[in-house]
Amino acid sequence: MANSRFEYVKSFERESYLLPSSWIVIRVDGRGFHKFSDKYKFAKPNDIRALNLMNAAAKALMNNITEVILAYGDSDEYSFVLGRNCQLFERREAKLVSTFASTFTANYITLWNQFFSKEPLDPTFLPTFDSRAVLYPTDQSLRDYLAWRQADCHINNLYNTSFWALVLKGGMTPNDAESELCGTISKDKHEILFTRFGINYNAENEMFKKGTLIIRELKDIAEAEMTATPVVSTHTGPAILSKRQLERIEKRRRKADINVLHTDIIKDDFWLERSWILKG
Repeated sequence: MANSRFEYVKSFERESYLLPSSWIVIRVDGRGFHKFSDKYKFAKPNDIRALNLMNAAAKALMNNITEVILAYGDSDEYSFVLGRNCQLFERREAKLVSTFASTFTANYITLWNQFFSKEPLDPTFLPTFDSRAVLYPTDQSLRDYLAWRQADCHINNLYNTSFWALVLKGGMTPNDAESELCGTISKDKHEILFTRFGINYNAENEMFKKGTLIIRELKDIAEAEMTATPVVSTHTGPAILSKRQLERIEKRRRKADINVLHTDIIKDDFWLERSWILKG
């Protein structure tokens, strides 16, 4: 690039690099989705089309950005997990958050007609997503973050299921339903649903109760990384693999299965079955 007298303006640019050796979570959130869901008549309390669209957009992003190990989502948010040693965009925060938000938004809009064929998007009212990057220094803090999001999913879904049952089936106004549920605990909401409306909450769709986990099955790749002979071995950081070794691993990543699950990630079972996630 030719130099010019205007090039001094580059000195105003600043980069924020995320700390090394920490888990990166990029959380993507819908902007103004209360109004958006009303505009496009999302079913209450859960619109399975909207949730499946979110899942499809997340899976498409993972197909595009192979560094994502797993993702967890519910409602209008998705959390994408990048490994401790991930060097995507040299861990530049602005590049990461802008890429994830724009890629997710593009996929969501592109896939819209597959799930909402009778509700074409209004060019003046398009969906958009923002994102943020959060670092988790330990394996336990990463697990606790994902457990928090899943617990939040359950709490919100139980409340919303009860609220909309009172409104749509019980004929209450939103204000009356809110007052009815004020101060209730989980047991009370289960009782309201079952005794008044014959709804067994435990039999509800697992995706509604637990959210969605999308996992890149990397067990074989993780083993290949661990058994590969490093070009450089250090005592203070990860082994450095050759360019050819990295290319082979990248090929395996692209070919790895990406599975969509609705399972418990709070208990140990999931993590014991896939111990390579935290070892990676």
